[in-house]
Amino acid sequence: MPIPNPAAMDFLLSRRSRPAKTLKAPGPDDAALMPLLTAAARTPDHGKLEPWRFIVLRAPAMRRLADAVTECGTRLGKSGEDIAKARDAWERSPLCVAVVEVQKDSPKIPALEQTYSAGAACLALLNAALASGWGANWLSGWASHDRGFVEGALGLGADEKIAGFIHIGTEGATPPERPRPDLDQIVSWVSE
Repeated sequence: MPIPNPAAMDFLLSRRSRPAKTLKAPGPDDAALMPLLTAAARTPDHGKLEPWRFIVLRAPAMRRLADAVTECGTRLGKSGEDIAKARDAWERSPLCVAVVEVQKDSPKIPALEQTYSAGAACLALLNAALASGWGANWLSGWASHDRGFVEGALGLGADEKIAGFIHIGTEGATPPERPRPDLDQIVSWVSE
């Protein structure tokens, strides 16, 4: 049996993402970021395929992506409000890690399990950042699904997708707690 870790359990029971709009500089430097990436890379990965990779984005890349998301939104016919909201996250955050899903050919591991692993890497990175005292938020958004944006602005290959953008910085304001799921509504107990 693993040794109980009450502090980790307390963290998981109280964790709360920090809205990207509340993040400010400084963000973690390379030395502070490496343990977060290491924790994210320990995510469940059936078959040890590593169906994900990380792109660390700092200024001026963040400003370049703010411009790219504006161009993408204009091309897609998004409203000015939608474009401004998407752009704001890139302009405010001091750092972002793009978690890229990279499907691997495998006769044993279904593609969907690889997608789950990439999502788990996002959550592991988010939780590692929060547990380390950083403000962090997992975002995606319409631009993350646009091939022109992800290939042109981020250099993704045709076989790659964004699993999530993990924005990390110093928390500017503590968000209020939000309603959580009612376990009585979502848990079934089966004993026979």
